[in-house]
Amino acid sequence: MTPAQVMAMAKEKGAKIVDIRFMDFPGMWQHFSVPISELSESSFEEGFGFDGSSIRGWQPINASDMLVVPDATTAKIDPFFKAPTLVLIGNIVDPITLEAYSRDPRNIAKKAEAYLKSTGIGDTAFIGPEAEFFIFDDIRYDSQRNGAFYAIDSIEGIWNSGRCEEPNLGYKPRHKEGYFPVPPTDKFQDLRSDMLLTLEALGIDVECQHHEVATSGQSEIDMRFKPLLQMADQLMWFKYVLKNVAYKAGHTVTFMPKPLFEDNGTGMHTHISIWKEGKPLFAGEKYAGVSQEACGPSAAS
Repeated sequence: MTPAQVMAMAKEKGAKIVDIRFMDFPGMWQHFSVPISELSESSFEEGFGFDGSSIRGWQPINASDMLVVPDATTAKIDPFFKAPTLVLIGNIVDPITLEAYSRDPRNIAKKAEAYLKSTGIGDTAFIGPEAEFFIFDDIRYDSQRNGAFYAIDSIEGIWNSGRCEEPNLGYKPRHKEGYFPVPPTDKFQDLRSDMLLTLEALGIDVECQHHEVATSGQSEIDMRFKPLLQMADQLMWFKYVLKNVAYKAGHTVTFMPKPLFEDNGTGMHTHISIWKEGKPLFAGEKYAGVSQEACGPSAAS
């Protein structure tokens, strides 16, 4: 999509707000919004100014001015905001030199893709993450001078098998028995489907959704593999969509690796392949059907 096409899309969708998003160094999405009247085709070259010293690990206060330059190819309409809102993911640049910022994770991904091409080994790295997550009903934690605690809860939690729920209807998966049970044991089929359909409405290809091994609503939704930068942007949308769909339904989603003791944790298994001119370099006739490139340097070399 070109800047002109983005402007046409915004008009067609009746967008009133433009939400500019970028990733900070620890990997969290940041954003600010401007009225649609502030967006023009020149915005995709001139960018928008912001305070880089307020972003963790970025600029000192004496060099705080930064620019975020929207990438026209990332344009989407936000599915959650009340006012019709056009979302653009941006690249961070120096306001004087206009050089790409070294601490912008998106810039790092772009450099990684460029490096792969420069080696001549391949031209595309496909990434397919399996981002697992938990769906909880309640989370509480505190740390005071006189005590500390955390507590999480879920209608699915096996620890609630004896709770008075007026009535307690059971069907709570035991530890390590949450893989693929049908409802009513799986209580989040509809919620995960809402997540899946919202992702697809944003143009994000989804392969499947299902309950995962742990009790208490552990789940997985798999996206179709994409090139590195595209998947990085999609994964940020993925987390944003899942958290907001759950929040609207009165639940909370976490991607923490180990929120439950004595049950399965959450991983992000990532499928990676390198391709060149449309051919996968990892497939071949070596052990398990892989190529010499996948195995690494041969003993003779």
